Amino acid sequence: MLLRLVEPGQYTSRAFADACRRAGVIQSMSAVGSSADNTLAESFNATCKRETFQGRSAWADEREARLDLFRWPHRYNIRRRHSSLGQRSPIAYETALGTTSTTLAPAA
Repeated sequence: MLLRLVEPGQYTSRAFADACRRAGVIQSMSAVGSSADNTLAESFNATCKRETFQGRSAWADEREARLDLFRWPHRYNIRRRHSSLGQRSPIAYETALGTTSTTLAPAA
């Protein structure tokens, strides 16, 4: 089974909405062409897609696709350097400031 990326128009399809409902996902969509109420999420999702899916159009199976997607937040928060943080990862930035919560589990 090959898994393919969802085309932009499919996000508004009834089939996609039904799949979201079955998965317990609440869709947040504004008017067509307006992402003003969701700018941060749009930026985050665009970065995720660009860094995770660029150059990919299919995976061998669902597990491989899920692993690729779920590896990204770890990399984004733990290893990826952010220009707005002085080329440090969020965890390195917070550690340097001494603001990292002591209730967080240590990174692997």
